[in-house]
Amino acid sequence: MAAYNKFHCFVADVCNKVHNLASDTCKVVLTNSAPVASNTVIGNITQVANGNGYTTGGTAIASPSSSQTTGTQTFSGNNVTFTASGGTIGPFQYAAIYNDTAASDQLIAWFDYGSALTLQIGDTFTVAWNSGASSGSIFTMT
Repeated sequence: MAAYNKFHCFVADVCNKVHNLASDTCKVVLTNSAPVASNTVIGNITQVANGNGYTTGGTAIASPSSSQTTGTQTFSGNNVTFTASGGTIGPFQYAAIYNDTAASDQLIAWFDYGSALTLQIGDTFTVAWNSGASSGSIFTMT
């Protein structure tokens, strides 16, 4: 499982009503440049090259949901899969989540996969939330 890290701005953005994680469009982007916790918007992230199955701006997390039980809020969604076609995707080591609905595309969190990966033609890479088969909890807040 990749290591979860939150961007510092996410805490303030939640308090300032920037995010509605139950309905906003959140996307996943791939990068090989280590994100910095003080980054605030998607423009701070150097994404992998556009093409070969990767689109600049990333891929949306389908079926997002946000629910609270006994003071713990959970953000969940479908896994996100990238497939290389016509060439390679990468290298990349990090998958970052941002809110594409928010006015400035605010960053939320990133996952560190520990080493750089490159997808060859036909290879797929799935960002599997909480090791879910097709979906799972992306993170919780208490």
